[in-house]
Amino acid sequence: MTRVVIVDDNQGNRALNRRLLNEYFPEISIVAEADSVASAVNVLRETDPDLVLLDIEIKGGSGFHVLQKLKPYRFKVVFITAFNNFAIKAIKFSAMDYILKPVNETEFQQAIQNVLHALETDKEENTQRQNDYLLESYKKENQIGKIVLRTTDALHVVNINDILYCRSDNSYTSFYLQSGEEIIVSKGLKDYIEMLKDYSFFRPHQSYLVNLNYVAKVDKADGGFVIMKSGKQIPVSSRQKKKLINLLEKL
Repeated sequence: MTRVVIVDDNQGNRALNRRLLNEYFPEISIVAEADSVASAVNVLRETDPDLVLLDIEIKGGSGFHVLQKLKPYRFKVVFITAFNNFAIKAIKFSAMDYILKPVNETEFQQAIQNVLHALETDKEENTQRQNDYLLESYKKENQIGKIVLRTTDALHVVNINDILYCRSDNSYTSFYLQSGEEIIVSKGLKDYIEMLKDYSFFRPHQSYLVNLNYVAKVDKADGGFVIMKSGKQIPVSSRQKKKLINLLEKL
């Protein structure tokens, strides 16, 4: 039985989370609720749950303050928030699951399912490492230099500058690294476009995201290509070609 604590300062939101968990996840037991930083810290210390549904903006501070006071901690976290800001960027870089308010039932189910799978497969040290990167990412805001990529069997902590390009395959994304390694994650390319755009990444084609620092040249012919320093040819859509050339001229 997976033990869950719900932390949200809105009673209606807590009731909604409780209903969705009871309806879709009978294997989960809700052991406690909290509505502030202080009460959350006390409850989490007392109950030692497997999973916490954590609102970012709560009484007395934020969900991040709760985690700072409890570290090191072993539980998994799903953030539920109405604020799509730099806190979300930190959560994404750390490969944490989150749900935006108003809560969509399908997104809620997917996020909880992801965490239940992670609880079955992750080693404790992987969970702790992911938690550490979350708090580090939040503290540094946009100065993040690493990203956590979750595969079916591991957490990969990758230097962003080591990523040559990403390729989309429906709901999967392959990351190609300078070392020659390929890491495949079960998230679509759209999840990474916004995250990496501030790090010289550009989407030349609907299926690719490239690190401009590794581009050798652009073939300007119709149906052109980006030629990477490795020799890899990546297609460029006609709509993106001019924008790409302008960006490269500014590097």
